[in-house]
Amino acid sequence: MPRGGPDAPRWDRWFETSRVEYLDRPDTPDEGRRVLRGLDRFQRLTLGYRSFCRLTLQQVRGVATPEILELGAGLGGLARRLVDRHPTARVTVSDVDPGVVGALRRGPLGAHPRVTPVVLDATAIDAPDGAFDVAVLTMSLHHLSPPGVVALLGEGTRVARQLLIIDGWRHPAYLAVAPLLWLTGGRPHVHDGLISLRRLYGAPALHALAGAGAAAVTVRTRFVPPGYLVAVATRDADGRRTADDGAHGRRSADAGPHDRQTATGCPHDRQTADDGPHDRRDADGDTRDRCTADGTPPPPPSPGLLP
Repeated sequence: MPRGGPDAPRWDRWFETSRVEYLDRPDTPDEGRRVLRGLDRFQRLTLGYRSFCRLTLQQVRGVATPEILELGAGLGGLARRLVDRHPTARVTVSDVDPGVVGALRRGPLGAHPRVTPVVLDATAIDAPDGAFDVAVLTMSLHHLSPPGVVALLGEGTRVARQLLIIDGWRHPAYLAVAPLLWLTGGRPHVHDGLISLRRLYGAPALHALAGAGAAAVTVRTRFVPPGYLVAVATRDADGRRTADDGAHGRRSADAGPHDRQTATGCPHDRQTADDGPHDRRDADGDTRDRCTADGTPPPPPSPGLLP
């Protein structure tokens, strides 16, 4: 299925690429490490971690001691911010790469009393049902194949009350971020960043893939300026899709025109690191989230507003 969705226009299909990032290649470990460092600098410079932390903590508002699972954590920038900003949050910080998790264990996060670094595959999570209040995957969805996305939705909503996915918004205008990628990580970061932008999933693709699984999961997506696709997935009470749910699931009674309920399930893939743009705040400091009416991107911001 095209990354832009089953009905993606011809230009979107042309925009897509099958090239592989250094982070996903076993034969380029040095380049992969440089990309991880570049991603960390990029998110700190563009306030990306602040955006991810805000969106994550919104999902556990009112929970006294939230249990948070971070998938595809990379160098752990989000986990550090979460425990700094929330005085009682417990964070299980994970990655599919044992080397990455080993570095997390040797660093400050490994010594933090409320942080547990573990090796986990986001498509086959070794944790009991309902162990977490929220599972979060930031800027890594595009590393998964379509069957892997189906597995992620099923597994994430099994082990957590809700699964929060944050990735870049699919639009060619965001290729303008290339100079900043060069500044933060050099040629390897540009290489992986531009491939990532062309492999991002659009909201229609995410909804279509959600309908391919066996577990009944509600998926709601929205656009968050200046360039995020934010999805929240929750599993229905009985956890199973019924015959009358249809191929794309059922719309919940309170779902708005921009929310769609779909279903997910569970084959296996791999998940890795993260990259992406940041949020923009208005004059009084609030971040405003906007939805598109039909799943297509709003007019892109000027290059000056890109991360």
